[in-house]
Amino acid sequence: MNITQEKINDLNAIVKIKIAPEDYTEKVDKAIKDQAKKANLPGFRKGMVPAAHIKKMYGKSILVEEINNLLSETLNNYLTENKVEILGQPLPVMDDTKEFKWDNTDEFEFDYELGLAPAIDVNITSKDKFTEYNVKADEETLASRIKNIRRSYGKMTNPEVSADDDVLYAELAQLSPDGSVFEGGINATGSIRLDLVKDKKIHKSLIGLKKDDVVELDIQKAFDKNEGAIAKLLNISEEDAKELNSKFKVTVKNVNRLEEADLNQEFFDKIFGEGVVTDEAGFTAKITEEVEGMFKQDADRKLQNDIYTKLTESVKIELPDEFLRKWLKATNEKLTDEELAEGYEDFAKNLKWTLIENKLIKENNIEIKYEDVFQTAKQRLDAQFRMYSPSPLPEDQLAQYTATFLKEKDNANRIFEEVKAIKVFEYIKSVATLDQKDIAYNKFVELV
Repeated sequence: MNITQEKINDLNAIVKIKIAPEDYTEKVDKAIKDQAKKANLPGFRKGMVPAAHIKKMYGKSILVEEINNLLSETLNNYLTENKVEILGQPLPVMDDTKEFKWDNTDEFEFDYELGLAPAIDVNITSKDKFTEYNVKADEETLASRIKNIRRSYGKMTNPEVSADDDVLYAELAQLSPDGSVFEGGINATGSIRLDLVKDKKIHKSLIGLKKDDVVELDIQKAFDKNEGAIAKLLNISEEDAKELNSKFKVTVKNVNRLEEADLNQEFFDKIFGEGVVTDEAGFTAKITEEVEGMFKQDADRKLQNDIYTKLTESVKIELPDEFLRKWLKATNEKLTDEELAEGYEDFAKNLKWTLIENKLIKENNIEIKYEDVFQTAKQRLDAQFRMYSPSPLPEDQLAQYTATFLKEKDNANRIFEEVKAIKVFEYIKSVATLDQKDIAYNKFVELV
């Protein structure tokens, strides 16, 4: 067997593999004998089929399979032993001029295209500056959070007249362009949440309504073309909601109001546990801490995105773009040329970031241990379980769920990549200069 590499340029190469009969004959003969031992064919006892009969019936397909196995093994070993770093996977070069008899006498020659990983230089120093935001809860955001919590623990009432943030339980009937009820159109009974009505004029028209009042509603305008909200209200698909242009006759059946819970000791104990908070100031302080804790995650994502953007734009990285486009098409049969053209830039940017990550990990001896992966997976699962129950799972049970979760290859790979990213960002933050800046949440969202 002979394998050689022909370098086209710094980013592309061709690997040529020549296979002689002595490279594959023994493997093919063994595969035929193994097949004969397992074969169950009419006229023969199981396992007693002559190898010559198997060769006559299946010899060509066995030969093809063994050649493919040999090619894959040889190519992978060559790339590993010679430390050839590639992007994507080797692509076989189609050559219609080569014809093989497939009769166990052929000398095969196969060519593969390689996209080579570029050599890159990533040098992070204190001269690299990023802003780390300390996001503070502004009055409006804090008031909204407190209001939502108080409503969550409040009680439902049915006032006679609707007011801001009430819910109208109503019948909705689709109208024709002339204003009459559309025969055979959409009829639904649902709850119209006034806090979701974005159009100020329409929102105002829904305040002051009583049971059996009738109003006309431009549903697309009311919900600012929010297909999800419209679909849920009318019990239709989001696709149908997107195409819907009709107005609706709304007949109020009931007015529902969620009264806010009183700020008393019983309420504080329900939220935080007995005696943890004893007054309104303590309650506000706790909610501020909780809200700003959530903002910290947003600020971390902003910083990571800023680092990602700066490095992918500033680090000089050339890619074998033509090869990568060909590889993406070869490995994604349903990918259209339009989709490839539209998505390639993002793909290339993410690939560049992966190369930067790998370079930093290698040069700075950044370790990613199984314990890191396990603990991160456990944290993610714990957060998911807490969405359904505030009480945490017992530690041993959570650990068992985590071990089972990580047995799935896709799950393990996803968490590994997450830990890898965290480790790289931690390293960059430890070397670069981070300028601390306080900012109100309503100003911060303008930056994101």
